[in-house]
Amino acid sequence: MGNPKGVERDFEALERRRLKAARLFDRGLSQGEVSRKLGVHRQSVSRWHQAWLKQGTKALLKAGRAGRKPRLSPQQLEQLSSGLKEGPEVLGYGTALWTTWRVADLIERQTGEKFHPAHVWRILRCLGWSCQRPTGRATQRNEAAIRRWKRVRWPEIKKKPATSSVP
Repeated sequence: MGNPKGVERDFEALERRRLKAARLFDRGLSQGEVSRKLGVHRQSVSRWHQAWLKQGTKALLKAGRAGRKPRLSPQQLEQLSSGLKEGPEVLGYGTALWTTWRVADLIERQTGEKFHPAHVWRILRCLGWSCQRPTGRATQRNEAAIRRWKRVRWPEIKKKPATSSVP
């Protein structure tokens, strides 16, 4: 169940729809009429109606945040973002390459919170950062020679399927 990957739910809109159903229940509309007016499945309206009968409108309010509270506050995430933009050299690292170990070190230095490097990528993704690996290319690479080899030499040495003489 749930949503396809990448599809976000608008919990505010869902709550507004349930509260609209409560107002319609108050007016005396049947579950079927509420279902048709809101364009919602009959079974959902039935669940809402049962909850509304037992606890009133407050039963149809959204539940609030699910799961554990984040260990980093929005201010700390912003601080981390600016620290990432400064680069790892500021922390004393020799190269300009961020690794999850280095980011975990930055987080610990800035916030005092320890994160396993395997979890750091989730935080980076929330900040809009993605995994990028430098391409290892030779400095003496000759693009023209590579194109010529692909166009001329590769077709010569490439195995071709045997032509079959099917009657």
